[in-house]
Amino acid sequence: MAASLRAALKYQARLPVASRTGFGSVRGMASKPQTLKERFAELIPKEIENVKAIKAEHGKKAFGQVTVDQVYGGMRGLPALLWDGSVLDAEEGIRFRGHTIPDIQKALPKAPGGQEPLPEGLFWLLLTGEIPTEEQVRGLSAEWAARASLPSFVEELIDRCPSTLHPMSQFSLAVTALNHDSAFAKAYSEGISKKDYWGPTFEDSMDLIAKLPAIAGRIYRNVYGDGKLPAIDLNKDYSANLSTLLGFGDNEAFVELMRLYITIHSDHEGGNVSAHTGKLVGSALSDPFLAFSASLNGLAGPLHGLANQEVLVWLMKMKKQLGESPSDEAVREYIWGTLNSGQVIPGYGHAVLRKTDPRYTAQREFAQKHLPTDPFFKLVGQIYDIAPKVLLEAGKAKNPWPNVDAHSGVLLTYYGLSQMQFYTVLFGVSRAFGVAAQLCWDRALGAPLERPKSYSSAAIKKMFEGKP
Repeated sequence: MAASLRAALKYQARLPVASRTGFGSVRGMASKPQTLKERFAELIPKEIENVKAIKAEHGKKAFGQVTVDQVYGGMRGLPALLWDGSVLDAEEGIRFRGHTIPDIQKALPKAPGGQEPLPEGLFWLLLTGEIPTEEQVRGLSAEWAARASLPSFVEELIDRCPSTLHPMSQFSLAVTALNHDSAFAKAYSEGISKKDYWGPTFEDSMDLIAKLPAIAGRIYRNVYGDGKLPAIDLNKDYSANLSTLLGFGDNEAFVELMRLYITIHSDHEGGNVSAHTGKLVGSALSDPFLAFSASLNGLAGPLHGLANQEVLVWLMKMKKQLGESPSDEAVREYIWGTLNSGQVIPGYGHAVLRKTDPRYTAQREFAQKHLPTDPFFKLVGQIYDIAPKVLLEAGKAKNPWPNVDAHSGVLLTYYGLSQMQFYTVLFGVSRAFGVAAQLCWDRALGAPLERPKSYSSAAIKKMFEGKP
């Protein structure tokens, strides 16, 4: 095992972070921080033994029965996936490796002078289960910046897309094209041992995350700007570079918003469409670029990643009809009108959560700090006070509380990023963190091809015929 890990570490190895110039560099070999890949390699043997022990002791035990309603109901609530990065609790919300959002807001390293956690630290946590040091996070920032450039043919591919092609379609197309240089695809074609799959998968995952800001920025500037992009700054963190590529890098509050946004949108356990799709496609040993492009196609659906756009459209219609500062009664009647027309209140309710989404709360606290007098923010707060009571009275939702989508669009609009079709691209940049971390662990643990059993309606009917 040790020999194979050493071999995989050398495979497609990059220069050590400490050897690079920029704010990730350190002087003297004695002070060189441990890289993420080195730490991941140390953790793999222990986790392999941990999984073996769990399967040996509990492998034949059942989670519970599967009902016909679950089969017809999108497998809602069906325990069928392993996902280590995060677990969603109905009462507490998401926990990243056991840490709540308030926990990580306090514990994860921040940029100099910043108050929001750096997403680099969250990725380290998702992959290792450990809170990284400030030095480790800065090293990861520097490594991603060094990997960020796109192959020229991918740049040309994006540039040739018509501006009428949806940003998410362009995003998925570009990520798929990165497969051209996949370390995993190359290693697999050369006969790499299964126990070493994790090495090139890790390299692809790091490249994937590192290149997403350049893809997102190029799409945004082509569709909504003049197509000209600044260079990646090797001395800046991931969110700062993304903000600069989008044209908002001079606004430190927007940069802080991106740090928070990417962190809280990064992972939401494994059963949502984008996460499950990435894991499913990855289980076929498709490389991380192919797996994540599939995730993006799922994320683009109206029932998944477009929700924050729908919230903003609904808010704009309300504002247009009711005016700048509507009364509580007017807002209440508008909500009732939406429900009575057969529509849902966008941004309210969740498949698992039964309380206010802590991701909503984190964004609300950000708004209270940075834009307390903004009319749209005030309207969102007003709806927060009114909508849950209406939904409970109407009996329309098991969870009448707001989710993450109820707030994010308002924050982006405030800072001038008002192109709603682009919002899901930012969601996609974030979601890569969770999908990539799990893909690395799936390959390290030798996860098998996903192949659940399916039944036809006729087979289900016959199965229970004559049974009570």
